[in-house]
Amino acid sequence: MHAPNDQDALGAKSPTNGPGKRRLALGRAPRTRSVVLATGMLVIGVSPFAIAATGDALREGKRNGTTRAETEIIGNLKSSTGTKGGYVTRQSNLSTSGGGAIYGCRSQAGGSAAKPTPQNPCVRANNLSKGLAFEFNASNGDIVGAFTAGAGGDTKKPFVTNATGIATGLNADRLDGAHLSEILTATTAIAQKAATDAANSAKDRWITVRENDAGDGAEIVAQTGGFKLVNCYSANDNCYIDAGSDVTKNALWAEVLTENTTGGTGPAAASNPGTDGLNALAASTSVAPCFLELVKCGPPNTDTDNNGTNGVFVVAPRNSEDGAAPAKGDYYTFTAFVSAAQAAS
Repeated sequence: MHAPNDQDALGAKSPTNGPGKRRLALGRAPRTRSVVLATGMLVIGVSPFAIAATGDALREGKRNGTTRAETEIIGNLKSSTGTKGGYVTRQSNLSTSGGGAIYGCRSQAGGSAAKPTPQNPCVRANNLSKGLAFEFNASNGDIVGAFTAGAGGDTKKPFVTNATGIATGLNADRLDGAHLSEILTATTAIAQKAATDAANSAKDRWITVRENDAGDGAEIVAQTGGFKLVNCYSANDNCYIDAGSDVTKNALWAEVLTENTTGGTGPAAASNPGTDGLNALAASTSVAPCFLELVKCGPPNTDTDNNGTNGVFVVAPRNSEDGAAPAKGDYYTFTAFVSAAQAAS
C-alpha cells in the first residue's frame, strides 16, 4: 500500500521494510511525483481560460484571463510634433480592412452619473485640464463616423449635452428639407398675416355694391375684404351678401349712397336725368342676418349655414316715400357695414 502521507515517504519506519531498516528519500515518492507532474500539465493546458492573477503578463495574440482589478497604464510624456510620441499607448492596424481597437461592456442606462450605482460607459475620455477630451479625424473619408442606436427611430437620441453654445461648423440650416431662410420667410409671412387679420378684426368691415350695367344683377365697387355676393338684385329686389364669417352676433347697418346726376345707376339712367329731388337723396334701407327666426332668406344658398359660418345677410334698399323697391335698372347703390364687436350672448 502507498504511504498515507509524505512523512512515510520521507523515511519513517514501515512494516514492509523489515526491522531496523530505514529508506532515505531524496525526493517525493515516484507516484507522488507523477501526480504533481500531471497536475502541472493540466494547469498549463487550461491556463488560457483561467482567471488571470493580478500581475500576470499580457500575452500577445491570445485571450488573456478575466481580471478582477483595473489594469492601469500610466505615463508622463509631452506632446510631439512628430508622427509618433505624445501618447501613453498607441494602437494601429496595418490591414486595409481591420480596425484599431474595439471595446465592449454590459453596463445599463444612465452613464457614469447614474444613481445610486454608476453605469460606466464602454469608453470614457476625461481631460482633467482645459483641453479637448477627444478628437475624431477621417483623413480621406467623406464621413467621419456614425452614431447608431439599435433600429433607430424617433425615440432614440444620437447624444445628449448640457452645453447650450453654438457648435461651430454644425450644419443645422435645414429642417424637413427647407433652408432656415425659407423657414424664416414663411414664418414672417404667417406672422404678418396674423397681425393684419387681428388688426382687421378689430375694425368695422364694409362693402359697397351697385347694380351692374346689364341690369341683371350687381357688382362690388369696393370692400375691406372677405365679402362676396350670393344673390344681389337678381332673384328679387334685395341683395344677399356673404360676409365670410358669422354675423349673427354683429351689428349690421347700411346706407344708400347719394346720387343726383342720374335717375339711377342702371340702364334707365340715360333716359332719366336726376336732380336733387330724386329718391336717391332720401332713400332708406334695412339689414338683417339670415338664419334668425324673424328673417328667412329665400334665394338659393342664402338660408343655409354657409359651412357653419352663418355669414349671409340681406340688404333691402327702398324708396323713403312709399317704401317700395326701385324698378330694375334703378336699384340703389349702397354701403353695408359689419361691426367688429360682437354681442356677448
